Amino acid sequence: MPARPLLVPSAPPAAVHAAFLTVQDAAEYLGLSPHTLYVWRHRRQGPPSFRMGSRGRVMYRLEALDAWVREQEQADSRSNPALNPLNTPPQERSARSLGA
Repeated sequence: MPARPLLVPSAPPAAVHAAFLTVQDAAEYLGLSPHTLYVWRHRRQGPPSFRMGSRGRVMYRLEALDAWVREQEQADSRSNPALNPLNTPPQERSARSLGA
């Protein structure tokens, strides 16, 4: 009986091991399109980026991408129970708001 080949999971992209990522690598890392990152950069949104080198290539720090993702998670009430409106106690109405 011939030996069956082992299924080896695909290795993460080489970009994941780099400290600095290009727009294409950062987009792949985040699961976005490069165009989305360009639009966010133009609107001064999204993860922080900078220009590197004499050609002014747009780059992203891997640690900044991870920090940005954590910030997004904490800003979402589904990931952060402290922001969930269902977890806050009801507020008392003041006599003024009751029309008295």
